[in-house]
Amino acid sequence: MQYLNLNFTRQLSWVFFIALLLTACGFQLRGSAPLSFTKLNLQGAELSIKKDLKLALEVNGVKIVSQAEDAEMLLELMNETSEKRILSLSGRGLVREFELYYSVNFRTRAQSSPLWGKVQTIQIRRDFSYNDNALLGKAEEEAGLNLDMRKDAVRAILRRLSATNSEK
Repeated sequence: MQYLNLNFTRQLSWVFFIALLLTACGFQLRGSAPLSFTKLNLQGAELSIKKDLKLALEVNGVKIVSQAEDAEMLLELMNETSEKRILSLSGRGLVREFELYYSVNFRTRAQSSPLWGKVQTIQIRRDFSYNDNALLGKAEEEAGLNLDMRKDAVRAILRRLSATNSEK
C-alpha cells in the first residue's frame, strides 16, 4: 500500500512539474479571436474553406448575414490555389519529396466604408516525403496535410480580421 502512495505522489509531482513548465514557456490554449464586429456578410467564390470559415466565425460570436446592409463587416473570398510540386528526386530519378502549396485571396470592407481594402493573401506550404512502396499511406498523409493547410488558412484569416479591427 505504501508503494502505491509513493507511486501516486511521484506521478502527481510530474504532473505539477509539466504544468509548471508549460506555464513558464508561455503556452496557452487557443481562445476565440477578439473581433470587434458581430455581423459579417461573406461574399465571393465558393471556396473549399468557406464552410470552415463560417463555423470558425460563428464560434467566435459572429453571425453570418445574407444581406450586406445588415453586416458590420464584409468579407469577400476571391480565389484559392492548391499546388503539388516536386521538391527532390533520388539518384534514379524517383520522387522523394513533394511540396504542397495552398494560397487564398480575400479582401474586407467595413459597412461604413465605400471602398474595399487591399487584397490580402494567405500562403501556406508543407513538405512531405514520398515513397512508392507506401502509396496508400502517402495519399492519406497528403490529404491530411491539405486539410491542415485549409484549417491554418481559416485561422490566419481570423487573425487578419482581428488585426484589422485593432487598426481602427
